[in-house]
Amino acid sequence: MEQEPVMDVAHLGHVELLTPRPAESLAFFRDVMGMTVSGEEGASVFLRGFDDYERYSLVLTASASSGLGHAAFRTRSAAALERRRAALEAEGCTVREVPRSFGHGKAYRFLDPDGHVFELYWETEWYEAPPDRRPALKNQAERYPARGVNVRRIDHFNCLAVDVRRCREFFERTLGLRCTERIELDSGEEAGMWLTATNKSYDFAFTKEAHGVPGRFHHLTFALDSREAVLQAADAFLEAGVFIETGPHKHAVQQTFFLYVYEPGGNRIEVAHAGARLVLAPDWRTITWTETERKKGQAWGLKTIESFHTHGTPPLPEGKAG
Repeated sequence: MEQEPVMDVAHLGHVELLTPRPAESLAFFRDVMGMTVSGEEGASVFLRGFDDYERYSLVLTASASSGLGHAAFRTRSAAALERRRAALEAEGCTVREVPRSFGHGKAYRFLDPDGHVFELYWETEWYEAPPDRRPALKNQAERYPARGVNVRRIDHFNCLAVDVRRCREFFERTLGLRCTERIELDSGEEAGMWLTATNKSYDFAFTKEAHGVPGRFHHLTFALDSREAVLQAADAFLEAGVFIETGPHKHAVQQTFFLYVYEPGGNRIEVAHAGARLVLAPDWRTITWTETERKKGQAWGLKTIESFHTHGTPPLPEGKAG
């Protein structure tokens, strides 16, 4: 009998980025990206896009180095949260309960096979805009910021992994996520995979870590309303003196219209228009890209910039660069 799909994970909730330059990173996300500060606790500042319904989607935490602190997903119910905990423990994972965190209730934290920290939670605090941030349209969480890039919401993130296939199979088994697209090299090694919990074409991706160092991070992406908004973001970055790594352009995989920059702490940030593609088919057939196809570059022939394969956070240990 065919197994019913697991739909316990609702969506990506928030991502914590570590930064050795907390003041500069905060200024970047607040003033250039146009995000709103919704709280502070300890060494962390919490920010949001204007249409994120939860209190925050980004955690900036002061740290000695850059990289991913953790990535968090909201489940569809309290029962779904417990089912995923049980599935993780059945896999042999050590699951740590966090009684509460800023803006949400009990959570379960665990490591993926590459050592990244993930979190699942159900109870959450919906954002209540203060009087000066209330929107004219009541179906929008917060008024349009009209500041910098004006990011709408969190969209996805990308981790680097030593063994991409192992990570994909882990998330498929334990969280019930679906793989919409993947890259397979001529050697048979899996070099990239894109997973979704929703009708979005992906909520996060893993790509090959080129140096054999586990637990590293590639980028975090925020959604903009249109391709034109991505072009306008390029001008906003230009005026703010922010280095543009690559783009604006269109990816072949997932067809995302993209632009990549680095925030002051060293983490790669993408702004993108990805909302045109939805995966509505419940029996979607995973798209597999070959090594030859990927060597053609991005959708319109732009060569993938070399730093896209080499730069990640935290920085490589001494002796591993190159």
